[in-house]
Amino acid sequence: MARKLKTYQTSLGFFDLAIAAPSMKAALEAWGADSNLFHQGAAKESNDPDVIAATMAKPGVVLRRPVGSDGSFKEHAELPTDLGGGRPTKAARKSKGSKAKKPSSRPVDEAAERKAALEYDREQRRRELERAREEAARQKERERRQQAVDKVQAALDKAGQEHAKRAAAIQAEVEAIEKRSQAEETRWDKEKTRLEAALRRARLVSASWSATPTREDPRSP
Repeated sequence: MARKLKTYQTSLGFFDLAIAAPSMKAALEAWGADSNLFHQGAAKESNDPDVIAATMAKPGVVLRRPVGSDGSFKEHAELPTDLGGGRPTKAARKSKGSKAKKPSSRPVDEAAERKAALEYDREQRRRELERAREEAARQKERERRQQAVDKVQAALDKAGQEHAKRAAAIQAEVEAIEKRSQAEETRWDKEKTRLEAALRRARLVSASWSATPTREDPRSP
């Protein structure tokens, strides 16, 4: 069953605002208020039949009129013509929100109110479906971007593993070469020691041979 709508009214910035909504909370959300204007006395439930009729014609839609004016509420309103005093203060808005307006003689159409409540519920469902579609699209986009990130991360991980594998192979080759180099140095040290010892012995023999006297030939005259 559709919830009965009520008309709520406030003043924010340069505009008076009005909306047909099922609760004060729904009205505050539609106005984008960041505080409870009703508790502050800056918003109220309207009993003006003209305002009620305007909001019931467009339930759930924020209607506007220039602040301080007594004109009709519309979905799109122009700025106030007299802005010499600057933006209204919070106190002025509060006073405006609680200011009583002369009641209109227009009777409240209960059938129109019921119709507006049904239209409000349909509009809310439409908006919820639209938000769900938008959220699904955003989720899909997030997943697509995450997949792209995961793909690049996987490529980076694979390249890192390949690099580590090649670096390990090169290190193994370096260690093998170092081992062969050490083995060659050891072999050369032994060979050098052996050859130097042989060279010393050969020099001793040569020196000893040169120092031995030569015998005279008996057949010499």
